[in-house]
This record gives sequence, C-alpha cells and structure tokens, in this order.
Amino acid sequence: MSGDSEGWQVARRRKGKFEKMKLQVSSDDPNIQEHLDVDKIEKRLRQTVSDLTCEAFYEKWKDELLMAALGIQQFQEKIRDAQIELSDCLVFDPVFSSGEKDVLKRIGLTVLTENEEGKRQVDKPTIFYLMHCGKALYNNLLWKNWSKHCLTEIIIIGNSFCSMKERTIDREFNRDYSYISQITAVCKESLLPCPSHMIDVFSDTAVITFPTGSLNELSESTWVNTPEPQYEHCADLEIVCKDQQR
Repeated sequence: MSGDSEGWQVARRRKGKFEKMKLQVSSDDPNIQEHLDVDKIEKRLRQTVSDLTCEAFYEKWKDELLMAALGIQQFQEKIRDAQIELSDCLVFDPVFSSGEKDVLKRIGLTVLTENEEGKRQVDKPTIFYLMHCGKALYNNLLWKNWSKHCLTEIIIIGNSFCSMKERTIDREFNRDYSYISQITAVCKESLLPCPSHMIDVFSDTAVITFPTGSLNELSESTWVNTPEPQYEHCADLEIVCKDQQR
C-alpha cells in the first residue's frame, strides 16, 4: 500500500547507479496507462530485483528483519531463506492503472481491489511495506490493530515514526495522528542503511516493531476508547481516501 503518488516506483540500475523507474507516463492520461508493455516492464522489474540483491545493503536489511522477527519463528525462517512467496504478498495503490495491475499480477502478486485506507487487521504475523506513505495510512493501520496481541504480530518497513514526530507540530501530531503519537515512545525502530546513490528511494526507512514488553509499559487505559481516526482538521491528508477515488 502507498499514498497519493502519481505512480508506483522502483529503483533500477543505470550506468552504475540506481534511479527511480516510473511504470506509467502520466496519471492524467488513461490511454497511455492502459498500453504498458507488460512483458518489458516485467523484465525490468525482475532485473531490478536481481540488481538490488547484489547491493551491499541487501544483507544488512535481511539481518535487521531477522532481528525484528525474533520470537516469531515463522518470520525468521522465511526471511533467513528469502522465501516469502509472492502469492502471499498483497499490494495496493489507489492510482494503479489497469496496465500496472496486469504487470503485478503477472509476476505473482495479489492486487487488492478495495481501498482499505490502511485499515487492515492482521490474523497472523504480517510485514507491511509502507515506503514514503502518508501518516494517515500508518495511523489507520495502528488503529485497526490497536491491541497488544495484534501489534506484536506486525512488522512495518516504512518511514520512521520518530522522524514523523520531529517534523510535525506536537499539538497537531497528537490530535490528528494519536495512534502513532501514543506508540512512538514504546515501539522499536531500527533505521535501515541507505546508500547515497539511492537516498531518494530509501531515505528515512526503518524496521518498526512492537515488542510485548514495551507495550506493557503503556497504561491499560491506552487500549480502551479507541475511536476511528477522522482527520477533519487535516487540510493535506497525504493519502487518497476511498471516497475520493475516481
């Protein structure tokens, strides 16, 4: 899942460096979107995956994920062996074109059809990959899983909660993104290494987990009276809500 970007992006190698690769030319031209060369894009995506696994930071990321997954044996084994099946991966972006969806399905991913706005409840250990998403998406995810049992099942690869807090006025952060605000002090963040030539792709990226011992530091009142976020004070929500989709 991701926020309100014009199109989803990956990094590709070009002349020894990585750059962002957009899969669509313009979000305002549906005719162009619908005529993607699916074979060509699939080949480029698979090459990008191959290139990234050769980068020095790849093994460091795997190590950080293994550390984050301590105590969740199912996660440890899959991450160690890099065996998370594509069929177990669900993806969504409200601006995916039909051509982009075809590419994603071709490589084996499951494309969600409903804009859940990040409100997906877990029933098993789950990794959420939320790179450069809006704060509301993270806040919604936390709200939907606002219990000690559910939060300990979640690993987030995304933007640092501490950085979000530092960049937002305290009064607004506590009011509009209360679930992030409450959990920031007790979640565990491990910043992931980012090579300088990929800073625009992987900057401010962290592995975020919610250890039971840390969650127990919060008062019991934290877990009661948990209203659904409304964001009526947010002029720029940074995500596409389901009632805004065309």
